[in-house]
Amino acid sequence: MAEIKSHEFETFLQKSARNYRIFVIYGPDRGLVSERAGLLAGKSGVALDDPFSLTKLDIGDLQKDPGRLVDEVQSIGLFGGEKLIWIRGAANEKYLVDSLALLAEKPLEAAYLVVEAGDLKKGSLLRKTAEAARSVMTIPSYADDSRALNTLIDTELGAEKLGITPAARQALIALIGGDRIASRNEVRKLALYCRGADTVEEHHVTEIIGDASAISVDDAVDAILSGDLTAFLHAMQKISSSKTAIFLVLQACLKQFQLLDTMRAEMEEKRLQPPQIMQTMGRHLHFRRKPIIEQALRQWTAESIARESNRLQAAILQSRRRQVLEDSVAMQTLLSTTLQSGRKSA
Repeated sequence: MAEIKSHEFETFLQKSARNYRIFVIYGPDRGLVSERAGLLAGKSGVALDDPFSLTKLDIGDLQKDPGRLVDEVQSIGLFGGEKLIWIRGAANEKYLVDSLALLAEKPLEAAYLVVEAGDLKKGSLLRKTAEAARSVMTIPSYADDSRALNTLIDTELGAEKLGITPAARQALIALIGGDRIASRNEVRKLALYCRGADTVEEHHVTEIIGDASAISVDDAVDAILSGDLTAFLHAMQKISSSKTAIFLVLQACLKQFQLLDTMRAEMEEKRLQPPQIMQTMGRHLHFRRKPIIEQALRQWTAESIARESNRLQAAILQSRRRQVLEDSVAMQTLLSTTLQSGRKSA
């Protein structure tokens, strides 16, 4: 088994990455998965600006031609040299798993393979196959903890020779962390804003930084459940401007409907009213969100919650398979859910 912990990636990248030729990077933080895939691609030594050396494929490309991955890896480059095959949007597709198992049987000689996957659960087909193969390095990528966020802040601000006060650091950490690429973009924006100064102060953070983690995502989910189209569009505009992945909203919305499903089942089993459920299963929610969730429990039946959950799951699956359509699939699905909520509350 070849696997590292999420926090061990930097050390692995510097010391051991060249010992492997097949990598499977997975996790809920899509930005971090993408960033780590790029770093591993850079370590391969393959010219990333050479179309004859680098082949990027969406998982949908393999669906149309299941044998293409093996053919790409085993083929000889037009001008010789090593190749890099980079797969995006993977989940647990059998044709990918079968190809990976075949390629892992013996060391690759003139090719590297990087696979970007979503949040693979323990025991899922792709993760199980990758972890069982000694020639495949499996790399989980979870949302940044405070140590990783502090390192990110120091790296980006240090590049501009900027210090940061403890209060500003604390305020900044509270606003980032949901997605690695979004977080990095926010810190870079802050560094640009403070260029020419010596130190980043707390007021700089509040003046320029948007929320790159959960707050803006929660705003969008709350607007969806409330059926507030104007608030939904405003929240999505904030998310887009902060470079936060729209996939996170789709994922958060599904989790919210799964919670509603559990609450609704408890209500019907014990014949309770929404306020009673909120006192038990809703205690962890922020006080501002509780009235929205309670109202949703009144409006959505168990059957409609189940239908919407299935639709959201299907949208997530489609966005993973066709990453190029991710934004449009997510936006169309979330907009439809918002309109349904609006009709229920009318």
